Amino acid sequence: LIKHILTTYLLFLLTGEYLFTQLGVLMQNVALSRTADQSSSHPDGPARNAVDGNRDPNFAKGSCSLTHQESNPWWRVDLQNVYTVTAVMITNRNEFENRLDGAEIWIGNSLEDNGAKKSRCAIISHIPKGRTFYFPCSSTEGRYVTVFLPGTKKILTLCDVQVFPLDYADGNHVPNLALRGKAFQSSTLSNHDASRAIDGRRDSNYGDGFCTHTLEETNPWWRLDLRETHAVTSVKVTNRGDCCAQRLDGAEIRIGNSAENNGNDNPKCASISHIGEGKTVTFYCEGGSVMGRFVNVIIPGPNNYLTLCEVEVYAADRLTNQSRLGPRGVLQCGHNRA
Repeated sequence: LIKHILTTYLLFLLTGEYLFTQLGVLMQNVALSRTADQSSSHPDGPARNAVDGNRDPNFAKGSCSLTHQESNPWWRVDLQNVYTVTAVMITNRNEFENRLDGAEIWIGNSLEDNGAKKSRCAIISHIPKGRTFYFPCSSTEGRYVTVFLPGTKKILTLCDVQVFPLDYADGNHVPNLALRGKAFQSSTLSNHDASRAIDGRRDSNYGDGFCTHTLEETNPWWRLDLRETHAVTSVKVTNRGDCCAQRLDGAEIRIGNSAENNGNDNPKCASISHIGEGKTVTFYCEGGSVMGRFVNVIIPGPNNYLTLCEVEVYAADRLTNQSRLGPRGVLQCGHNRA
């Protein structure tokens, strides 16, 4: 049975960008302005319209997506990072409200079947015209969120899709700060530069071009500039998946505000004993958190290579005031349900 959720679970909806839960936790809409695609497109209804932050249900206003009539139409957003998705919110068009009946929300990391049939978050039984409904997911991990409408002679219209992750860093719902930073490293092999570890992709196949690589050297290091000081609680590291997993053994994660010795003398957050091939492991900072602007990964010793396929940084900081919410930070009462 579909239940009324918003009155008990949500207090406020921040237009297009943030969501407050009853626990006072601020969650960010990670679908906003991300790359979207769909099975076909009406000239006035491209896929990107559903992630523009505008929930206007009037198709004529130009903020809804629309496919042609076809079998099994779909719409998909690329979150450009892997998230543990806890909820999806969808706004229906103010006309032809029954078109969304029976649509399915799928989440996963593969583009097979256009991103559908991976892990189902919810089935949309019905959304009244012009309304926004909230669909809770059972903490499903994925990079792609797909709305799939099974059947023949179907038309898929979405006026807004919002995706809210549940990313933990010692109990706090926070974004991956690394995506906002700038990366450097001690040396670079070929074109595998430091920025590849903060591109939002956990692709661990070195040949795909999304991993960093230094030359063989003494004490190779990689450094992330977060651009401001944060109370970092955890760091996620994705190791190379096609070989050489042992190369990261003994690496250290250091965090602080000093750029002396390229940041490698800052306090230690954690040590990496081992990460399996292609695996992502979360390292929690000793003592709960470490204050700092710079996050370093260094391998002490001679004749070492440093390869990182992704580094994610989470902090205890909370977005709690209007000045940090951005131009769309206007509180509105929620009247949605699921």
